[in-house]
Amino acid sequence: MSSDRPVMPARPAGYGDFLVDIKKQIRQCQHQALRAVNKELLALYWWLGENISRRQSEEGWGKSVVENLAADLQAEFPGRNGFSVQNLWAMRQFYGEYKDKPILQSLIGEISWAKNLLIMARCKDDLEREFYLRATARFGWTTKVLQHQLDNQSYRQYLSGQTNFDAAVPESVKAQAMLAVKDHYTFDFLGLADAHSERELEEALVRNLRRFLDEMGGYFAFVGNQYRLEADGKDYFIDLLLFHRRLRCLVAIELKIGEFKPEHKGQIEFYLDQLDQHHRLDGENPAIGIVICRSKTRTVVEYALRTTNHPLGIATYTVTPQLPADYRNDLPSPEQIAERLKGWGEMDGEGAGV
Repeated sequence: MSSDRPVMPARPAGYGDFLVDIKKQIRQCQHQALRAVNKELLALYWWLGENISRRQSEEGWGKSVVENLAADLQAEFPGRNGFSVQNLWAMRQFYGEYKDKPILQSLIGEISWAKNLLIMARCKDDLEREFYLRATARFGWTTKVLQHQLDNQSYRQYLSGQTNFDAAVPESVKAQAMLAVKDHYTFDFLGLADAHSERELEEALVRNLRRFLDEMGGYFAFVGNQYRLEADGKDYFIDLLLFHRRLRCLVAIELKIGEFKPEHKGQIEFYLDQLDQHHRLDGENPAIGIVICRSKTRTVVEYALRTTNHPLGIATYTVTPQLPADYRNDLPSPEQIAERLKGWGEMDGEGAGV
């Protein structure tokens, strides 16, 4: 049977690699074009906000000018929601909030208008805004993910978290790793009594798996509970084993219903050794450990983390929405926060999106 489909000529040697390079270049150009358009749009909104503010200040124009301007612009540019009354007021606020803040000005053009509005509305502290501006651009957070990170208090979690990731995690994923592990988890969805066993806690988390993974903060996949390890003919069991898709590593979780003790570190270090030697696949990063306990003394945790080379984080949990009393005052000083954010360096576009 004949066919009208043209016969494709044979592809020469090296054609596949050439095609991959072309596709990569096209995607990079498309992304750069989107970023350029976004920056131009943000520059326009900044200019509008600046000029509205200046006219009102210098020429005494009242609030009604914004309503008039919105009506005239929408008539001239129908279908453009960007020129609504609400959006014009937001542009004026946008300019007013950032006009004297050069560091933040350098960051706002890296993300979309909708994400800027969300950060501006939810964050009143300049350092907190800087954190979310940098993280949104660097990790390509969508508006929905940004909303989740804000609800999750990721800024506070990032700054107060107790891990040794600065020394034990590859530089390429360090910032993402520090965002992936919280300092405190709220398991109020479990319906557990305040007094419960470790097994009851584990089983309740598995029964409420989707909400548990949501509380962990995203990008986690469930591997198993009571995950079996074998060493020298003996069996050992990890309470919960997850996989972090962004970090590309296994995450071993040990649950403790009491206070963190230094010996807990030795237990999870053993598990991480076994995972790295016998369970880690090619291309995956070394496993991370998280001890989630009922309470901890921050000084004890600091001493424990100094003497381990394995990536390890120590966190607390409650089964009610209330945070531990000492958690609220654990943020570093503004100077220390600014120094830590500087450590992120210039945004490298890793997963960046507008």
